[in-house]
Amino acid sequence: MRIAILSKGAANYTTKRLKEVALARGHDVSIINYAQCYVSIEKNLPVVRYRGKSLNDFDAIVPRIAQSYTKYGTAMVRQFESQDIYTTASSLAINRSRDKLRAYQVLAKAGVAIPKTVFARETANFEDVIELAGGAPLIIKVARGTHGNGVVLAETPKAAKAVMQAFYVEGVNFLVQEFVKESAGEDIRALIVGGRVVASVKRQSLDGDFRSNTHQGGAGSAVKLTEEEVKTAIKAAKAMGLSICGVDMMRSSRGPLVLEVNSSASLKTPELITGRDVASKIIEYIELNAKRRNKKDKVGA
Repeated sequence: MRIAILSKGAANYTTKRLKEVALARGHDVSIINYAQCYVSIEKNLPVVRYRGKSLNDFDAIVPRIAQSYTKYGTAMVRQFESQDIYTTASSLAINRSRDKLRAYQVLAKAGVAIPKTVFARETANFEDVIELAGGAPLIIKVARGTHGNGVVLAETPKAAKAVMQAFYVEGVNFLVQEFVKESAGEDIRALIVGGRVVASVKRQSLDGDFRSNTHQGGAGSAVKLTEEEVKTAIKAAKAMGLSICGVDMMRSSRGPLVLEVNSSASLKTPELITGRDVASKIIEYIELNAKRRNKKDKVGA
């Protein structure tokens, strides 16, 4: 099978692991820097070009699209989809997961528990926003932040108003979210492959920061999920249309609350901490589903 990993970082842990496992299982693997791809668009002829050559003979692609390249990266994924090439994450699902507001709307509609959230931009009715989100302290975040960047803890109504005022003046879309005290500085990431949790880790802040993301200096440890947490993670992944993803949750007094569904979740911390071979699970899933897809296409032809 010919597999293309769409990634800007050939030396990235996840990219290397996926390539390593795929090669060991006898596949032909290429790492394609999607930012250097370009497309030719005409009637019934979707073409993706890379370094002067057309990319049209892959059986499957694995999108590893960086947050800052979402729009361009998903455009490349769409072009591969137009060629009927199997993808582990659709362009629609990637875009949906990257838009925090849209993601929360999708999750809430699917009955997935999330923190109380208010989305705003130019409203000056800060008191009402604060009340709707459950009152201070509050988490205020830029709608498209990542790795814990653009996230502020406002401990008082006055501080919350000041932060919202700053975003208001700059014309920035922002989310105001309840602060779950019992989960401060801690969250859980569950890696999903094919509707199953294949690894889970707890991430804990080391310096008292309310953010637990390992990109912000948090530490990870293996954790056993409750039955409710497993069901919540699987339900969130399904709602977002992602068969392979990371689901971030926090533990609250009312049960697990989903914070984010990550379409390009890193395998590094979960694999190194739990010892689980997640990369093999992903390649096995690709083998099964790409072959099934290609077989179905041949029958249909």
